[in-house]
Amino acid sequence: MEEEGDVATAFTMARMLSNIPISKGGPNSVLIYDIHALQERFYFGDHVLPLFETGIPLLKQRLHQLPDSDKIVVAFPDDGAWKRFHKQLDHFPMVVCNKVREGDKRIVRIKEGNPAGYHVVIVDDLVQSGGTLIECQKVLAAHGAAKVSAYVTHGVFPKRSWERFTHKDEGLEKAFAYFWITDSCPLTVKAVGNKAPFEVLSLAGSIADALQI
Repeated sequence: MEEEGDVATAFTMARMLSNIPISKGGPNSVLIYDIHALQERFYFGDHVLPLFETGIPLLKQRLHQLPDSDKIVVAFPDDGAWKRFHKQLDHFPMVVCNKVREGDKRIVRIKEGNPAGYHVVIVDDLVQSGGTLIECQKVLAAHGAAKVSAYVTHGVFPKRSWERFTHKDEGLEKAFAYFWITDSCPLTVKAVGNKAPFEVLSLAGSIADALQI
């Protein structure tokens, strides 16, 4: 909450989900992928059992299939993404970016790491407008990245903002080699189907494993 009157929507949603009635076998499980802020895991009550999973194993599997899998660097757009994901990706070299304010502008800079000559994959939990990813791509390319891709678990993309990333003109053709999302947002999946650079990684098998189906 930044201003008086803001609604703490994560806390409200957690309280709603916590009111799911207890089943005959005990508290029901609520399966959550890459929760947006780590502290939100403590918002749930005792009537449900939240299970916190991640889409990162799907990304790792896909990265190992790439022809340049030995030349990959993982980049994080900010310290929050690094804290969330770096332990799961620690066998890759890393680049950490950060956002600094200069007047009314928010500028992305490289805080640590060297992307020169590598296929750099930006990793985050979700994307909305995509502005931060675009700024990260520009900075990484300026510092010598051979190519840049992105992965987000949740491709929210309100107001069709995914269109900023499609290979629809020469100016964007080389911006992102791949953009991986999961199928957690089905409307986005339907919208970006067969549109480069998007690839959809399915959570179905992971959900089945987590729920022991």
